[in-house]
Amino acid sequence: MIELSLFNVLDLLGTIAFAISGALSAMNRRLDLFGIFIIAFVTAIGGGTVRDILIGNTPVTWMENIIYIYLIGFVTILAIIFRKYLDHLKKSLFLFDTIGLGIFTITGVEIGIQNNLNPIISITLGAMTGTFGGVIRDILCNEIPVIFRKEIYATACIVGGLAFIIFYELGMAQDIIYLITSLTVILIRLMAVKFHISLPAFHLSQEK
Repeated sequence: MIELSLFNVLDLLGTIAFAISGALSAMNRRLDLFGIFIIAFVTAIGGGTVRDILIGNTPVTWMENIIYIYLIGFVTILAIIFRKYLDHLKKSLFLFDTIGLGIFTITGVEIGIQNNLNPIISITLGAMTGTFGGVIRDILCNEIPVIFRKEIYATACIVGGLAFIIFYELGMAQDIIYLITSLTVILIRLMAVKFHISLPAFHLSQEK
């Protein structure tokens, strides 16, 4: 069983958001039922698994708490059943991916702090937790991962992680930090897409 705390609730919400994101991406690529479940699963647990392995937390979280398996399976089934009600799949995919990004970023930073890691490493863990599930999803769906495009994605995680560390050092209540920093990541991502804000992209000129 999982202790009922805001941190764990947010972790489960992030799992739900990324599972839906993975399921929508798989359906958008016209994968079969097995493929949809696999993509939803790796999207939901990918970032957390990489994080846990790096800090030596094994067995990883989802292996110790079977509720994650049940939750991802249940959410994936709901996404399949109600797929026709999720108008504009790309918009729905973007929304759930953004929510998962914001929530998993702060859980990664918090775990880094709990393990007494350097603040920079904690922020890096937060960014990895937030983005690596999406990276695995995009690679398996034969797409260039969002993190490697010029969109504001990992940058939002870094800003949110930095805000987390600052508020933590100022002694702000943990639950408030969780909410503010996760919303910060989500809002940065939403505003960047809405107003077409992106990082510069570089390429080699083609000689004729």
